[in-house]
Amino acid sequence: QVQLVENGGGLVQAGGSLRLSCAASGSRFSINRMAWYRQAPGKQRDLVAAIRSGGSTNYADSVKGRFIISRDNAKNTVYLQMNNLKPEDTAVYYCNAKEGDNTRLIEYDYWGQGTQVTVSS
Repeated sequence: QVQLVENGGGLVQAGGSLRLSCAASGSRFSINRMAWYRQAPGKQRDLVAAIRSGGSTNYADSVKGRFIISRDNAKNTVYLQMNNLKPEDTAVYYCNAKEGDNTRLIEYDYWGQGTQVTVSS
């Protein structure tokens, strides 16, 4: 069972920056992909950014050029550097990890508890 511990949320003014981190522990297999999702009140949970173990990344269009996802494979930790924050970035941000049993071709999905990011105008 993988545990995900998130840190770094908070309140920031528009145009400011925040850095989120998510540390994974307890994995039995390789963590193939780590990602950040966010969910604003009354809305669905959407992908913000993802990074695979090989380093490839993808971003939601709304954050391209402002957010950077990175990963320390040795520490099983993923970071999300958020720059030029906007009020519409306000949401609960969730860390996600996909652990892969490559022998049985099974992938396990894990979620963090979420961290609030609030951007004031």
